[in-house]
Amino acid sequence: MGYVHDTGMSQFIPPNTFHCVTGTFTQAAGAVAGTIAIRRAAAASTAVITIPVMIPSNSVALKGGYLKSIEIDYEILTEALTSVTAVVNKITRGADLAVAVVAAQTFTQTPTAAVSDDVDQHRLILTLATPIWIDNDEYVLVQLTMVCGTNGLVDLLGAVANFTLRL
Repeated sequence: MGYVHDTGMSQFIPPNTFHCVTGTFTQAAGAVAGTIAIRRAAAASTAVITIPVMIPSNSVALKGGYLKSIEIDYEILTEALTSVTAVVNKITRGADLAVAVVAAQTFTQTPTAAVSDDVDQHRLILTLATPIWIDNDEYVLVQLTMVCGTNGLVDLLGAVANFTLRL
């Protein structure tokens, strides 16, 4: 059996896996024919979107997925948002009768927060300051908080996790 060390792996995360709260969210056709979206209806509120980062994990140290960055695609269609804020959390699963432990990860964001809330198509790239191996007792969730005005219509298009795969 051969050894795999692929530094260029990517995994698409479809928008219908996103967990959306506060606001009205519906599955919709994307603005581009043949695409899908989760549409947040226009209304003044703070929407919280949690994105599960689904990449391979492994019970052996330094194997599986080594998460480097997450790219989130979305469109702000009608009115600039007040803000878009991201958090990347690594969750360590709790043993039986124990709670999970959440650890915020340090990352850089491109584009900056100053332009990620403008009316336009966006690819928000969150690059981990220190990439992380995902073992079988861990998972990663990205949380986007979007503060929307009365006319803040948003389409969530999907995300991509970029990682190294080692087997």
